[in-house]
Amino acid sequence: MGARRSLHFVPGANERMLEKALALPADALILDLEDAVVPERKADARAELRRWLDAVDFGGKERIVRANPLDSPWGEADLEALLAGTPPDALLVPKVRDESDLHAMDLRLRDLERRGGHAEGSVRVLVIATETPQGVFALPRLATAPRVEGLTWGAEDLSAALGARRNRDDAGRYLPVFAHCRIQTLLAAAAGGVAPIDGVYVDFRDAEGLARECAEAADMGFTGKMTIHPSQVEIVNEAFTPSAEAVADARALMEAFDTARAEGRMAFAWRGEMVDVPHLERARRIVALAEKLGV
Repeated sequence: MGARRSLHFVPGANERMLEKALALPADALILDLEDAVVPERKADARAELRRWLDAVDFGGKERIVRANPLDSPWGEADLEALLAGTPPDALLVPKVRDESDLHAMDLRLRDLERRGGHAEGSVRVLVIATETPQGVFALPRLATAPRVEGLTWGAEDLSAALGARRNRDDAGRYLPVFAHCRIQTLLAAAAGGVAPIDGVYVDFRDAEGLARECAEAADMGFTGKMTIHPSQVEIVNEAFTPSAEAVADARALMEAFDTARAEGRMAFAWRGEMVDVPHLERARRIVALAEKLGV
């Protein structure tokens, strides 16, 4: 799997938006059968998305599908259609309440993979983990459920579930309960060894606000962010790509550690600050990501 810096939503069965999305530098496309499709169009959108998976060249972009929840009127038909031909690379699972939802998804996918002649476990899972209040309390268990490779979070559906009038303050920062969910998602993902992916920034006209939020997310440890408008993709990619300066500094620090280790030291002064093993691990992660991205 490549990097997942930008994961861009594409409404199901919208050919024009798909064509635009294929030209974007997004790492992954989220083909949406859930919120972007009205109930009367679910079947048509599902059939069109099935055609996309079989016939469209995604140019190396990861193909993720947000299907409808398995216990909805459309969830079972979504999964059957998605695995009837070329399967998606991953599913983005919404409205999760606890790990039992993901175990049920895994069992159903295993059956459909066998029936479709696909390798068992080939369809990976990303989880929108905070769209329900129950999901917030289950975060650590969601991160270790079968197939899960990443956790992301959502403020909009949670707002509705809570009856909240809004999720941000007048300065554009998340209100405390939503900031808590964002941080808990990051911590649960790190504890479970899966990718933490930041939620969408809905004001697509506010490029400066998006850039600030991306920088904050990357500084905290998120590895990518979902996008809803083409103008957001390059901003997200830039924020989650190590700069040439950061990579050079990381390599220099790793060399300094090699020298210090040869002298029997793993803590020493470097460029005006004391460094030790956590600084080395951070430098290694920066260099590894840069190599994955070809920076």
